[in-house]
Amino acid sequence: MIEDTLRFVDEFEVRVIRKRVKSLRIRVMPPDGHVQASVPMHMPFSHVEQFIRSKRSWIVQQQEALRTSPQTTAALATPEEVREWRAVVSAFVPQLVARWEPLMGVRVKKLAYRNMKSRWGSCQPSTGRVCINVRLALYPPECLEYVVVHELCHLLEPSHGPRFHELMDTFLPDWRTARDKLKA
Repeated sequence: MIEDTLRFVDEFEVRVIRKRVKSLRIRVMPPDGHVQASVPMHMPFSHVEQFIRSKRSWIVQQQEALRTSPQTTAALATPEEVREWRAVVSAFVPQLVARWEPLMGVRVKKLAYRNMKSRWGSCQPSTGRVCINVRLALYPPECLEYVVVHELCHLLEPSHGPRFHELMDTFLPDWRTARDKLKA
């Protein structure tokens, strides 16, 4: 059984989710920075309050990082902002594709752009279609190049197996740095 309740601890909005877990865990959730607490079924709320108060500085730090993150900017974007991101991304991606296609020996047949919440890009190797997330406009240029190379590698290797990683290492040796920026 899972029970979901909303409580307040000092200035923090806390969503309490009681479930079959062994220990209390908290997370600061986008886009508004509320605290989500996964709580063992029979733990008294006083323990939750005490734990949240003990983690106050960490919660404030996480909320501030969230407030300034591209993820939050994207979640709260207006349609006009999304159009601007699309214009930026669609201006640069064809140049990147034109640069990387001959180096990698691949050919993109169709480029598409979407505002996606959970993916940076996608590739359909069978059709040669590559789709790029317009939210990449909020990140440094090396992140956009990483995603383009990543998707072009899928034209050579559909899975994320060892061969895919070898291709990424060959074409873009520092790809992990850009990937980590997108995960932050």
